[in-house]
Amino acid sequence: MIKTIVFDLGGVLIHLNKDEALRRFSALGIPDIEKMLDPYLQSGYFLQIEDGRMSKEEFRSALSQLAGRELRQEEIYDAYMGFLEEVASYKFDYIDTLRQDYTVHILSNTNPYVMEFAESTSFLPNGRPLSSYCERKFASCEMGMVKPHRGIFELMIEQTGMLPSETLFIDDGPANVQMAEELGFVTYCPANGEDWREAIGQILKQHNR
Repeated sequence: MIKTIVFDLGGVLIHLNKDEALRRFSALGIPDIEKMLDPYLQSGYFLQIEDGRMSKEEFRSALSQLAGRELRQEEIYDAYMGFLEEVASYKFDYIDTLRQDYTVHILSNTNPYVMEFAESTSFLPNGRPLSSYCERKFASCEMGMVKPHRGIFELMIEQTGMLPSETLFIDDGPANVQMAEELGFVTYCPANGEDWREAIGQILKQHNR
C-alpha cells in the first residue's frame, strides 16, 4: 500500500526549458555554459551551488571571473529563471487532493535562486509557496548532496520515517529513479512537462486496492 508520495520539482512540477537557461547564461558572458548546465545533474560551479558547497556570493564571484565582469545577483537570478518554463498550477491543485490521503514530500536537486522563487508569493497565481504543498521539502543545496547520491535518499528516509516500499517516488531523471528503485521505492519517471495525473492515479489505484 502506498502511504507517501515524493515529488521531484524541476521537470515534474515545473516544466524546464534548458535552451532558454543556456541562452541567458551565455548572454551574461559565461563560456562553455552547455558543459556545466544540465536539467538532471550540473557540473562545475553549478554543481557546487546545488550541493551546498558554494554560497550565493561565492557563486556570483566565480561566475563573474568566468564572465570577465562583475555580475549582479539579479542577473544570475534572472538567468536561472530561464530554466522555469511553466510552474504547472494544475499539478499543485492535484497535490492538494492527494494530501487528503497521502503524505507528500518534495526532493529536488536545486539551488538557492530557484528556492527563493519557490518560496515567494510569485511562485503560483494563488500566492502559495512550494512548502505549503508538502510535509517536508528536501533541497539538495540545503542537504549537502544531490540525487542520485544514495545518501540524500537515506537522509530523507531517516528524517521522515517513510518506508520505501510504501512510497511512490516521481522523478524525470532516469538515474534518480534507478537509485530509488534500488532502495525499494515504487517509482514513476515522467517526461519533462508531462501531465502525469492519470498515470499516478493508476499506480495508486493498483497498489491500494
